[in-house]
Amino acid sequence: MGESALFSDAMTLRPLGDGAYLGELNKHWTIGPKLHGGVMLSLCAAAAREACGAEPVAISANYLSAPNPGELRLETFVRKSGRRVSVVDVELIGGDRTGVHAVVTLGEPEHHVPPLLSANPVVSLMDPEPPPEAEPIGPGHEMYGTVNYWTGCDIRPLMSTVPGKDADGTVPVIQYWARPRDMAPDGLFALMCGDISVPVAFAVGRRGWAPTVQLTAYLRGLPADGWLRVVSTTTQIGADWFDEDALVVDCEGRLIAQSRQLALVPNH
Repeated sequence: MGESALFSDAMTLRPLGDGAYLGELNKHWTIGPKLHGGVMLSLCAAAAREACGAEPVAISANYLSAPNPGELRLETFVRKSGRRVSVVDVELIGGDRTGVHAVVTLGEPEHHVPPLLSANPVVSLMDPEPPPEAEPIGPGHEMYGTVNYWTGCDIRPLMSTVPGKDADGTVPVIQYWARPRDMAPDGLFALMCGDISVPVAFAVGRRGWAPTVQLTAYLRGLPADGWLRVVSTTTQIGADWFDEDALVVDCEGRLIAQSRQLALVPNH
C-alpha cells in the first residue's frame, strides 16, 4: 500500500493466521503526527468482520496509546459466534504497544427499513449536498496542515459552526459533509465519520490536543452513494473530561452511524 491515500487501501488487511491480520495506516490517516482515532476504530471493525463474516453494529474502543503511522498488527478473538449476534475482541498493535482495545458486536445493520420512531435532527439542519461556503479541507483551508486525511476523503466543514478562538461557551453544533475519494461510502467509512469533528472543547477556547480515552459507535445501516452529513455536539465539557456525540446521516436522510466518546480537556 505504501503511501496510498485511498480509504479502501487503508482498510485492507492481510491474514497472518490464528485470527491475526496485518494492516497499514500511513501519514494520510493522521491528526498531526499521530494516527486518527476514527480510522483506527474502523480498522478494528474491519478485522472483526474478517474474523466473523458479519457486519459490525456496535464498537466499544479504549485508546491505550497513540500509534505512529506504519504497519499495524490486529489480533482478533471470537468471544461469541451466534446466528444474529456475534462478539469479537480486537487488539490493534503498533510496534510493541497496543494502541486500541475494541469489543465489536456484529450482526446485520438495518437497510431501508422504515423506523418505528425517529428523532433524527440532521435532515432538517443540513442539506444532502454541501453548500458552496463549506469548502473542502486542502491547501489554503484553515484546517490544512493538522487534518491530514483530506487526501483520501473529501471533508467539508461548515466553518461557521466551528467555534473560533473567541468562543463564548455556546453549545456547539458542528457540521460536516464527507465522502471517500475512491469509492462510495460504506459502513467502515461511516464509522470513521463519527470521529472527524474538531474537538467540541473548542467551544470553551480549549484548542490543544484532546486525546480520546473511550469511544463507542453504532452502525445503524449502510449508506447510500453520496455525501454523509455529520453533526457533532456535547452535553458537558468538564474541567478534566468532556463528552462528544456525533450523528452520521446519508444523502437519503437515513441515520447511518452514531458515536459518543469520552476525552480529556486540553490544557490550553
